[in-house]
Amino acid sequence: MRYLLVFTLVLFAVGSTQSQTYEVGVLAGGSNFIGDVGRTNYISPNNIVFGGIAKWNRSARHAFRASILFTNLEASDTDSNDARRQNRGYSFTNTVIEGSVGIEYNFWDFDMHQSFDKPHTPYLYTGFTYFYHDSFALDPVEDALVNTSSEWDLAIPMVIGYKAYIGGSIVLAAELGARYTFTDNLDGNFPGTEEYNYASFGNINNKDWYMFSGITVTYTFGRQPCYCGF
Repeated sequence: MRYLLVFTLVLFAVGSTQSQTYEVGVLAGGSNFIGDVGRTNYISPNNIVFGGIAKWNRSARHAFRASILFTNLEASDTDSNDARRQNRGYSFTNTVIEGSVGIEYNFWDFDMHQSFDKPHTPYLYTGFTYFYHDSFALDPVEDALVNTSSEWDLAIPMVIGYKAYIGGSIVLAAELGARYTFTDNLDGNFPGTEEYNYASFGNINNKDWYMFSGITVTYTFGRQPCYCGF
């Protein structure tokens, strides 16, 4: 958390601005879960993610960004290459709605007001995510995962992508993003609810992760400002 704060402050301190353009658009792609149930692949989308995204390009090197995304995280031990998981046979489907805010940092200048060139650049995004999800736990009597409740939790988004201004006020991007969550209840391997006699399994020292991979299409608008400080 300390390093994330330092990184955020550095981005806020980026120098003079060349652009003050806004972007609104959509994100669509795939999602997958990383935890103690299902596949062990880090990137293995098996469901659809979609939502809206907005950016305020505060300079040619960074933008404030916000998004709202929807998906169902699905995982089944029968899809795993691990024989122990296959024999165990747990599965779940978890509905997730997330809102995320943070800063997008461009590796190269991304000035959409250059009439002689169409800018493109790799970028990083991080910030804070607040997401609503179902919580699961292992019922030792049924030897199956059961939905115990729904709740809000925090996650840290870590996204890498590549974007290009393709003309006509349109920016196209492809990105891959991981969410490190502060819960172990997405797959129910460590619910911490002993009063209901739920059992734990797998690695109880690791929190759950989920991945988004896809494309964004945004429409840009706003006036071209003069050079100014942050």
